[in-house]
Amino acid sequence: MQLLVASNNPKKLAELEKILGEAGINGVELLALGDVASYPEPIEDGRTFADNALIKARAGVAATGIATIADDSGLAVTELNGMPGVLSARWSGRHGDDAANNELLLAQMHDVPDERRAAAFVSVCALVTPDGEEHIAEGRWPGTLLRAPQGANGFGYDPLFMPAGQDHSAAEMEPAQKNAVSHRGRALAQLTEVIKGLAATQA
Repeated sequence: MQLLVASNNPKKLAELEKILGEAGINGVELLALGDVASYPEPIEDGRTFADNALIKARAGVAATGIATIADDSGLAVTELNGMPGVLSARWSGRHGDDAANNELLLAQMHDVPDERRAAAFVSVCALVTPDGEEHIAEGRWPGTLLRAPQGANGFGYDPLFMPAGQDHSAAEMEPAQKNAVSHRGRALAQLTEVIKGLAATQA
């Protein structure tokens, strides 16, 4: 069975491959966007992570006819009613400007006391099949928002995020350590039974 991962990030394929291996699921060939004929990138204009994940997964199926899995993720700060949320990558107005996004978020939370700095990284993964089945799973990585960046690993808001039960930021964790507890890993793990069932029907 072929499964398209709607991403060009090799780390996402490796993460899903590892999860499937640990679940004992064989016979699944993971494909990246670079492995299929190119198609127009869909506009992610959904209001929720689930909306955007479904937009990407549906586009993959429509263009290739292959079951597609896609994710959308970001940081949800309780004090900001769940924002930046789907706007995480462009919170400062410029897409992917991590430094500007972090600086703006810190400024907005400057006067918020420690007991109200709860936050969570959230990932929603959507799996859509050629016959129209849609499956959604959400993974959350709870923690708190720091008052200054810590650590040089990771990306995005990692330097500002202190995972619950830890004494170091997400940006101070080794990649393997982070992947083992990440929000995306938790979401993907919930879809293993669905993938196992699809693989069995096509064996």
